[in-house]
Amino acid sequence: MDHPFTENGLKSQYVRKFGPEADPLWMGKGARRQDLPKPQILIDTTYGDSHPGSKHLNMVAEAAKNAVYASQCMPSVYTVTDICDGVATGHPGMNYSLISREMIAGMTEIHAMASGYDGLITSSSCDKATPGHLMAIARLNLPAIHIPGGSMAPGPGFISADSCYETNLRVSEGSMTAEEQFYVQCNACPSWGACQYMGTASTMQCMAEALGLALPGSAVAPANTNILLQFAAEAGEKIAELVARDIRPLDILSRESFINAIRIHAAIGGSTNAVLHLPAVAKEAGIEVTHDDFETCTRDIPLLTKVLTAGTWPTQYFWYAGGIPRIMLELKDHLYLDVMTVTGHTLRENLQALEESGYFRRADEMMANMRMTVRDIIKSVNEPADADSGISILKGNIARGGAVMKHCAVDKSMYVFTGRARVFDDEESAVDAIYRDVVQPGEVVVVRYVGIKAKGMPEMLKATDAICNKPALALSTAIVTDGRFSGASRGPCVGYLLPEAAEGGEIGLIEDGDLIEINVYKRSVSVTGIRGKACSPEEVDAAFAKRRSSWTPKKFERRGVLRYIDLM
Repeated sequence: MDHPFTENGLKSQYVRKFGPEADPLWMGKGARRQDLPKPQILIDTTYGDSHPGSKHLNMVAEAAKNAVYASQCMPSVYTVTDICDGVATGHPGMNYSLISREMIAGMTEIHAMASGYDGLITSSSCDKATPGHLMAIARLNLPAIHIPGGSMAPGPGFISADSCYETNLRVSEGSMTAEEQFYVQCNACPSWGACQYMGTASTMQCMAEALGLALPGSAVAPANTNILLQFAAEAGEKIAELVARDIRPLDILSRESFINAIRIHAAIGGSTNAVLHLPAVAKEAGIEVTHDDFETCTRDIPLLTKVLTAGTWPTQYFWYAGGIPRIMLELKDHLYLDVMTVTGHTLRENLQALEESGYFRRADEMMANMRMTVRDIIKSVNEPADADSGISILKGNIARGGAVMKHCAVDKSMYVFTGRARVFDDEESAVDAIYRDVVQPGEVVVVRYVGIKAKGMPEMLKATDAICNKPALALSTAIVTDGRFSGASRGPCVGYLLPEAAEGGEIGLIEDGDLIEINVYKRSVSVTGIRGKACSPEEVDAAFAKRRSSWTPKKFERRGVLRYIDLM
């Protein structure tokens, strides 16, 4: 059907009709005269030399471009490269991470709207790029497909970039030589693609497929094979069909599709950052998704796989075992199977088509190649990896708006834990104190003033790894923060506390020595004692009220793009 500012249903033809200068400008970039009446397709990737997750996306764009052209549409390739959170972590560069999601979404919107495109293909691999692209897809509501950028090949011994975080400590302790450290560094990233674990990058690729915005089986496909290019070519063909049939993202995105994604996220033990990103994508689609949905919608969803870093297997092994379609097959009684997807068919029809095409047979045989079975990687609902799901939403007197914990990455001996608070107002001070053995077993490291309104909500990966890499602290120390965590985080980490300290949240009232209780079973995180003395909830509230009377939250001056944080 026709839409406002379209000609025969095509926005590009409206632009041509009312702006005769468009034709010579498009021909000036290489279009032929006979290409001008065709549907115009924007291919927007994060290609760049910035990191291995984006380095290869020019090849993805080229494969998609050729298929778009062969499908009687006219492609145009754009790029806005992303940053690497692994490079940005542990220093002020991480303050720019979350805001980059908004910038990528905004530039994709600008590209699409300024030139009048009729369809959209996006491709990205990593932490903020994929959610940024999904936000843009929902916001623009042009016929669209997302191509996940795939996963990196595992290093020897399944080492990854995450393996490098502890090497400086090991060298300083004398348990690792500089040459041994260099071996890890040289072998951790052997190909392009997203890091080999279920961090935010891999998680959000999986969420793109779970929402129905990526082709079945495409999430975390091996980026070092031609499989990814085949998905790109298929997307180039499929976008022409979506434009012709006028199937748009808002025909695909629904409350039900987001519930599907949340349940799949629980089953794969996905990154806690999905609690930020999925609601942001939903908001662009006019659908309400809250933190509480990650608790209420997953109570009967078991954990079906244990992918690094919370488990054993790299993401490519997860894909070879069947990936997201295998998870969907296992969860079919818990999913809405009649939701629409970018194939133009429902989820139910997609699973049937995969079965008929031999997709699941191939997974069985790929596992046999490695002398393994699918069940080594992806468990059944009846015999899951864990009866509980991957993450939990905790609430209490220091998280009245909620907090998030990836409990599938926590030893169950720490599911109920009480410790004395050790308070820091930035991550750098906390990491320094951990390495200098100021932080002691049995304590709870509190890192505050690192939320969105303070510093842009940087990840606390350095702090969590510092704890996990010290044997004396790994099973005896927790961390609580109004910042966020990397999907690679391990151990008892409670983050995303709301309200944050900069907004007057109770985390700003905690003092050294206060007792903090974390209880996964009760889904709670609270101060239960003041200065080492156990107190009733009423006594804690009274102590907080007294502290608040003489307390003013810190104010933060932001410059440059960080000023836009207040708009998030």
